[in-house]
Amino acid sequence: MDALQDKLSQDLAPYQVHSRREITALLRNICDQKQLINLTANRGNVSIVTAILAIDEVAGNVIIDATNQLGVKQNIIDSDSIAFETALEQIRILFFATRVESCLYAELPAFRITLPQTLIRLQRREYYRVPTPLVMPVSCSITIPQASTSEHHSINVVLQNVSGGGIAIIDEHGVLDQTVGRVYRDCRIDLPGGTLVVASLEIRNAHEVRLHNGKHVRRLGCLFVDLPHAMLAAVQRYITKLEREQNARTAGRMS
Repeated sequence: MDALQDKLSQDLAPYQVHSRREITALLRNICDQKQLINLTANRGNVSIVTAILAIDEVAGNVIIDATNQLGVKQNIIDSDSIAFETALEQIRILFFATRVESCLYAELPAFRITLPQTLIRLQRREYYRVPTPLVMPVSCSITIPQASTSEHHSINVVLQNVSGGGIAIIDEHGVLDQTVGRVYRDCRIDLPGGTLVVASLEIRNAHEVRLHNGKHVRRLGCLFVDLPHAMLAAVQRYITKLEREQNARTAGRMS
């Protein structure tokens, strides 16, 4: 487990599940409901969407769908720090592995990991993150003070996801200070429908990710600081809207 995962586990210790039976049941529910899982490896440099194919409780293994991209697949296998994140009935689920093995499942390539000894289950609403649209993305204007003068300049960044507790943003050009604890004040988030949310954002984590086009950019996880109730209500309304749209698309694909 890397430093970021260790810090995350410490911060979220009250939400950890240690019971093997409960962990197995949660993972089996994720499998049965065919929930998609975000797999992140190699210190955040590799990311794919996958799913649990099966759970072998006797052998203590979890079988996960593998990617067809050989380079990405090998990067995941070579990594000693793999994070998994999904949602089950609006509850955020996280678990980690230090090793991924290649295997076959139903005669198709798959990944195998050891059944995790702990699992993080976040039932608090502010921890549930919803991806923001790739088409017509939501932007956030961040003001950057200039050390040598009293002047300021602003940059626009794109939101990757949003929750009641904060946002993740893409710092495409790497101009923001990624120091954990750094606070940017009076950030302006333009939500669809003309809703403006003004918030202070505290940097909580930063790592490099690769976009679908192969470009490497920096993703910053940000925490809302003392967000006024009116602004929080606007964020929650937007999250509800996103969830309804995503549920409608899912229902359309299944019909």
